[in-house]
Amino acid sequence: MFETILGVLAATGAATFYSLGVALQALDARQTHSDEYLRPGLMRRLVKQSRWLFGTGLSMLGWPLQLLALSLAPLILVQPAMASGLLVLLAVGERLLGERAGRTEHVAVGAIVAGVIGAALCAPPNTTSHADYAVLTLVLGGLAVASLLPYIMLTLFHRPSTGVTMVGAGLAFGWSGVATKLVVDDLANGRIGFAVAWAIATGIASVIAATSEMSALQSRPAIQVAPVVFVIQTAIPVILAPVLLGERFTDTPLSGAPLALSLAVLIVGAVVLARSPLLVALLEAEHGPAGADQAEPEPEEDAPEEGAPASAESGSAESRSAPRRATVRSMPRTEAVQEPEASRTRTSPARGARR
Repeated sequence: MFETILGVLAATGAATFYSLGVALQALDARQTHSDEYLRPGLMRRLVKQSRWLFGTGLSMLGWPLQLLALSLAPLILVQPAMASGLLVLLAVGERLLGERAGRTEHVAVGAIVAGVIGAALCAPPNTTSHADYAVLTLVLGGLAVASLLPYIMLTLFHRPSTGVTMVGAGLAFGWSGVATKLVVDDLANGRIGFAVAWAIATGIASVIAATSEMSALQSRPAIQVAPVVFVIQTAIPVILAPVLLGERFTDTPLSGAPLALSLAVLIVGAVVLARSPLLVALLEAEHGPAGADQAEPEPEEDAPEEGAPASAESGSAESRSAPRRATVRSMPRTEAVQEPEASRTRTSPARGARR
């Protein structure tokens, strides 16, 4: 049990690095041109952005912690425990945006914590064995093809739907999660060559997943992308663990019913929290935060009537508009603009999103 607790703590550390890294990456991804959707040019542009590179560096720091977590606890627990990264983002959002989390966020946090604790108490024993390579090739090969579907559709139809791209990102991240566990298993069994091969494959899958996720963020808000990607990348390893890694639900109390319930509560809480206005505002902070009130633009000067000379010599356009502007200037502020004062001040992104 002590190793399981350490595994959960390591998974939490990995999730922290992953979540902070993705938050930074998302800010630059939404600034890229739509013509780069799913294309190599998207990543070439992003790697030139220092903030995106810093986010990538944070994500890379999370991988060794994920390896450590998987050496101590089963994949069926470690992968869902990665939802703890959302708690870190929530705390960052509160601090940076000056907003307090609402009741919904608190309930979601409680569900994630309860789900992780329940899964830790009911998790199957950790193993270092896996299915033979024929089964691994068949299952993971099919999953790899499915994760590449957005790129296949791009070749055939020039642009896949964003929904397919989000699903592809989740499948690729799920693939990398399973492959990371295989790295740990082969290292534990002294198969260094296989471990290196799985590590390289994990890196390739992560690049594909990141490209898909960044492309999805170009055209969809984070409130839609994040929950879909998270649910799929969590569900895939949980589903495949009994088949590929021997982590069976039947080896847990009551034939896996408490474990399944804990995982369901955790995933629902994570989905709700991923849709929090605080997290969405944090991920879209530089792009007109969702629901934020914009400052009222200054009134434009009246355009000259059609056919009226606009030259400085005639002064006819100015003479028509000057009395109207003077009238507005002479009126009291409350009469000139009927909107309340608060409507002209920019509110925080999270507060605006809750309206």
